[in-house]
Amino acid sequence: MVLQVRLFAVLRERAGRDSLEIELAEGATVAEALRALGAVSAPLAEALEAMPVVMAVNRTYVDPEEKLTAGDELALIPPVSGGGETPHVRVTPEPLSADRLNRLVATPHTGAIVTFQGTTRDVERLEYEAYQPMAEERIGTILADLFERHEIEGAATEHRIGQVPRGEPSVIVAVAAAHRGPAFAAAREAIDRIKAEAPIWKREVESGRAEWVEGQPPPST
Repeated sequence: MVLQVRLFAVLRERAGRDSLEIELAEGATVAEALRALGAVSAPLAEALEAMPVVMAVNRTYVDPEEKLTAGDELALIPPVSGGGETPHVRVTPEPLSADRLNRLVATPHTGAIVTFQGTTRDVERLEYEAYQPMAEERIGTILADLFERHEIEGAATEHRIGQVPRGEPSVIVAVAAAHRGPAFAAAREAIDRIKAEAPIWKREVESGRAEWVEGQPPPST
């Protein structure tokens, strides 16, 4: 079977191209695809050995033992700038701090940091529930996508779960870039996609009455 592999950042530079096609046996795993890639390009093989790489199949993070099928798109996501080896993502019952996220994404080359805060309004409090591991994974995928689509240097997001009183932030997105345009665009895309794709639900509570906020089914991929 033929598999398309997408490469980004340093991996793209080492391979000299942004995608490769490799041929594998039916039912091959992601780990076997990585070994086949190493045989195609020696510089790419060296890069894969030197750094942690996250694998995604059809835009969903997977383990090395995930089996592949013909026509799958495998993406190799190297460590990104800002927040350590991967974008900073946290779903937590603790209060959020925009200042802390701004410090996480800033680099010596940063010329603009755009921070979005979504706060509780109009009701006594919001109560958030999340499928926490999947929510953090999905948000991580969204932030990783930003580095492909926008010229940014850092990205971080934290989202509250549990009770969030009126006036307190329930979600914060921080994006750093050399220029304000990409920072604004990436921050807008991040919050729009988080609201649409992350498995997080909220309930409005006012005067002893609680009601779940109606939403839309998330995309399946």
